[in-house]
Amino acid sequence: MATRKNQFIPSIVFHPGRTLAEKLEEMGMGVKEFALRSTKPEKTIIAVIKGDSSITPDMAVAFESVTRIPAHFWMNEQRSYDEFIAHEKRAAFITESIYWANLFPLADMIRKGWLPACKKAEEKVASLFTFFGVSSPKAWEDYYLNQQLKVAFRISLAGTKEAYAISAWLREGELQTALQQPKTIFSDKKLRELLPAMKSLMATQPEGFFKSLQKLCAEAGIKLLYIPQLPKAPISGATRWINETPLIQLTNRYKRNDIFWFSFFHEIGHILLHGKKDIFLEDIEYTDKQMEKEREADNFAERMLLTKSETNEILGLKEYSETAIKFYAKKFNTHPAIIVGKLQHLKVLQYWEYKEFIEKIDLN
Repeated sequence: MATRKNQFIPSIVFHPGRTLAEKLEEMGMGVKEFALRSTKPEKTIIAVIKGDSSITPDMAVAFESVTRIPAHFWMNEQRSYDEFIAHEKRAAFITESIYWANLFPLADMIRKGWLPACKKAEEKVASLFTFFGVSSPKAWEDYYLNQQLKVAFRISLAGTKEAYAISAWLREGELQTALQQPKTIFSDKKLRELLPAMKSLMATQPEGFFKSLQKLCAEAGIKLLYIPQLPKAPISGATRWINETPLIQLTNRYKRNDIFWFSFFHEIGHILLHGKKDIFLEDIEYTDKQMEKEREADNFAERMLLTKSETNEILGLKEYSETAIKFYAKKFNTHPAIIVGKLQHLKVLQYWEYKEFIEKIDLN
């Protein structure tokens, strides 16, 4: 949480009216006389002494002439008191917001380093406010549930089962994105030129391939991030635009290379085919209109991994040996796991056959 370290907040601060009352007693001056001398209404002076009214700059200057106490002293006392009251109100508000903070997977967020380690519930609330960049639960609700900022977040999380965890996962992507400056402005043309290179990376999948994939994306002006999923946010990936820059956020949920690459090209499909104001969250329920876009992104991913004609050619040959699968993969510039996954999906192969071709992906 971004707070000022060693910040001293006194346990209690008195209203400057108390100091004024003490000074008048010292001077042997009554309220009526002081009001006359300072050219201020008597009821105003009484209100200040009772702590019901603040000392204004104009009053501070007038008080200086009568009490010989500098105006800045009165203003500093008023400022300190106002700040103290604000802290008191904020502390009470944070205590009232503990219920809201407990709706998030705080322990997992802390373990992942998204939030600082906190012992007190109030500290967790404050750190959560800082994490989301909001000052209240209502602000969070207006942004993530009530679509009060549609230009930045068209889809609402109100209909999802785990809006709190999902919003935290999305926010972590935003925060990490802010730390990365794109080397170039997004180019649709450049992205399409780089698709073969991305597919070749999928086919060979060398060690450290994810960093290579990030570099290719960066060349097209895309930010690609791996953000580990939260237990209550079962999402494979998301695509959205932040400040004119497309962001792909992946979780590697299933840790299988065939599913990972399908998810990646699915998100690329959203970037090339759909609008900048939409946000696409995989593995959640959508409206019919949104589902159509999901199908379009699915079709794009399937074409990138293994086209329909290539699939038909494999099915036509009816040869599914280990050697044949390797041959098909090399011929179609894809990974054997993609072919195995496709054949398993079509029930040509059993789910347990050729599992050795499916590589585990660990991006941690």
